Amino acid sequence: MSFKEALLLAEAIQTHGAGKPIRRLTLLESLGRSPGSDAVRKLITSSGQYGITEGAYNAEFLSLTPTGAIATDPDYAIAGRVTARFQLAIESIAPFAAIYQQYKNSRLPSVEVLRDAASGAGTHEDHVAECVETFLANAREVGLIRTIAGSEHIVPIEAVLEQTPDDSGTAEEQERNSEYSEPTEEAQAEIVARFAPPPPKTRKLPKSGNKGSHASAFNKTCFVVSPIGSADSVERKHADLVLSSLIEPALEGLGLEVVRADRISKPGLITGQVIEHIAQAALVIADLSFANPNVYYELALRHAVRRPVVQLIRTGDKLPFDVGQYRTVEIDMTDIYVLVPKLDLHRQEITRQARAAMDDGGNTESPLSQFFPAFWDHIDHPEEN
Repeated sequence: MSFKEALLLAEAIQTHGAGKPIRRLTLLESLGRSPGSDAVRKLITSSGQYGITEGAYNAEFLSLTPTGAIATDPDYAIAGRVTARFQLAIESIAPFAAIYQQYKNSRLPSVEVLRDAASGAGTHEDHVAECVETFLANAREVGLIRTIAGSEHIVPIEAVLEQTPDDSGTAEEQERNSEYSEPTEEAQAEIVARFAPPPPKTRKLPKSGNKGSHASAFNKTCFVVSPIGSADSVERKHADLVLSSLIEPALEGLGLEVVRADRISKPGLITGQVIEHIAQAALVIADLSFANPNVYYELALRHAVRRPVVQLIRTGDKLPFDVGQYRTVEIDMTDIYVLVPKLDLHRQEITRQARAAMDDGGNTESPLSQFFPAFWDHIDHPEEN
């Protein structure tokens, strides 16, 4: 779990408990979370491992550590919050601190080099890939990864603090400074033309007569739910780019075969095969860019079967609140000069999110599990309701 994801608990303590110790059950009720779920246990455990909070998943009270309190106190100076987050997310974790010290003030090395550094810092070989994925997520969240002269660099925390805005200025000024520029059609066209991904491969589906091999195939499948559009549309070019340049490379190391809906049916049609893939694939990645209604419908179906899912969206596209609080990878496609230097980072984040989703297995959280956990009881035992 990344630092930002673990920070949710501390932010909730600040919001609902004014930063003071709060009963665990009261806090989880305010968050709409089930106290006994594996996801909640993982959240509380990870928050404690980062040193953000104190109290185990079965403790009566949860409280903030001194550094965790500073990191999440909205009234604390911004520079102090950034420093506290750096200490918790990077400096206090030995492999992360070692990688940071080795490569700060340098161009971000390849993933393979970072894995060697993690291994050299004592990370067990079984956890090296996950270590690097989480380090990159944390470093990006803290602001240590910056684009300089067209490539990604790891900058020292001192440089981050130098560029940290002071606490002066009106709320309107701060909002204006953080505004996102919506990509123009010309910028989108330049991005997709530069990469010009090859046509999607045709996938041979297993014959329905062999149920064993059919199920086995789904266990190794990632189904991509995406806005596709007509052959020359911006949506199709976006979908092809995201598939070939981000998703497929990101999932190579997880042993998953990537399948998109248009490989098994006509674009825009929700067929029996599509629904079968949504229900049975080991992982579903849903690209919520362009607010396509079919994509949201298919995402809801995936929520209903409560299996692993990862959401993608272009930075700047509005993410509805009811799905905005679940794992989502944002892809900044403002223009080609923003996207290209960050391709490897985006791939690593997709890998990290996919790995975490599959680790959750059947305990994937969604609006259904959060607000109506009895849904599956109604489906499984309708006569009792």
